[in-house]
Amino acid sequence: MHAVIVDCAIYRGGRRTEGPSDLSDALAEARATGDAFLWIGLYEPTEKEFDHVAAEFGLHPLAVEDALNAHQRPKLEVYDDSLFVVLKPVVYEPQSDSISTDELMVFIGDSFVVTVRHGESAPLHDVRLRMENEPEVLKHGPTAVLYAISDAVVDHYIDVVSELQVDLEELETEVFAPVGSTRNSAERIYTFKRQVLEFRRAAGPLAAPMVRLASAGVPFVHKHAQPFFRDVSDHLTRANEQVDGLDRLLSDVLSAHLAQMGVRQNDDMRKISAWAAMVAVPTMVAGIYGMNFRHMPELRWVWAYPVVLLFMAGAVYGLFRLFKRRGWL
Repeated sequence: MHAVIVDCAIYRGGRRTEGPSDLSDALAEARATGDAFLWIGLYEPTEKEFDHVAAEFGLHPLAVEDALNAHQRPKLEVYDDSLFVVLKPVVYEPQSDSISTDELMVFIGDSFVVTVRHGESAPLHDVRLRMENEPEVLKHGPTAVLYAISDAVVDHYIDVVSELQVDLEELETEVFAPVGSTRNSAERIYTFKRQVLEFRRAAGPLAAPMVRLASAGVPFVHKHAQPFFRDVSDHLTRANEQVDGLDRLLSDVLSAHLAQMGVRQNDDMRKISAWAAMVAVPTMVAGIYGMNFRHMPELRWVWAYPVVLLFMAGAVYGLFRLFKRRGWL
């Protein structure tokens, strides 16, 4: 168990105190005074390791199963003895301009908080340190911890959206750059759309749980916590609206890129057609005089050869000027 327990402490009156090493004793001590709670953090526990925690805190089997399988959508589940929340922190990699998601499960109940982390990006360490420096907030119990974690995850969503906006501006510049200066723009656009979709899968489903937490009547949530969760919900709505705007703009950029490629292909076809027309004139004349007819008066004329060459050159030059004036060349 010590390998998966990242941190474990009893908080009394907003102040951290070290409790018994045994989870059952620590939970009993937290419940004894009524103004304390136990916060235990786990990192990628196995089923066997988590069974002990689930038994001590009375966690529901379905929630335990979801906590062990790190492929859940953000959600809120209410059980008899606990509240179960799934969050998906988003990670932005500036080196590759890519997005990945981890998972964070939070159980809150009578005088306890259990967090289960899958992946490296969950902001639990920073949240715990910040909360321990704000005892006035932490003294409100497990609800304050759930709020702080949700707020940290959603605030990071907004930071990631800002990074995506910068990347999109760079992509727009690349797509509308002069001819020949871009490569694989369509591939980059589709890759970017995949990143936006990954973000929407993490942030979109979280809207309903935040709205529910912001309303009254949710068990194990402090009655005065609704305004704080409403603030988180507002930030989440802003992040979702911004990423929806990015997605629509990205679709417009893709359409513009495809239209631009079509125009460039039409220009190329016009140039090819113009050159083919100029080549066709001397080819036609040479083909006529290459026929093996006996009675062709021009064949016996002294100036026939230079006149024919001059005619072909003049015809080609005339076609060149015509196509150039019409913008085909």
